Amino acid sequence: MDIVISKSALQWFKNEVELKAGDKVKFYPKVYGNSPVQEGFSLGFTVDNEPIDIITKFEADGMWFYIEERDLWFFNGHDLHVGYNEEIDEVEYSYTKHDE
Repeated sequence: MDIVISKSALQWFKNEVELKAGDKVKFYPKVYGNSPVQEGFSLGFTVDNEPIDIITKFEADGMWFYIEERDLWFFNGHDLHVGYNEEIDEVEYSYTKHDE
């Protein structure tokens, strides 16, 4: 599984979340909402500079964006793409089936 963060999403994280080099962002499943890969769950993120068991990560400008092994089930064989939606000024997620 891979994580891809677009340049515009990376800039959003720097501006809105005030990320800087050395920070780490964990993506994790939340028990409410819906996503294209899991009904009844949505994806959230938090700044967590103490990862436990990284299964995959994306590095840019000294920052890490990662998923822990215990959360891999959520992605159901998909890669995570994080983009930026200018109309709502938020990051948005899309998923593509992972080639094994």
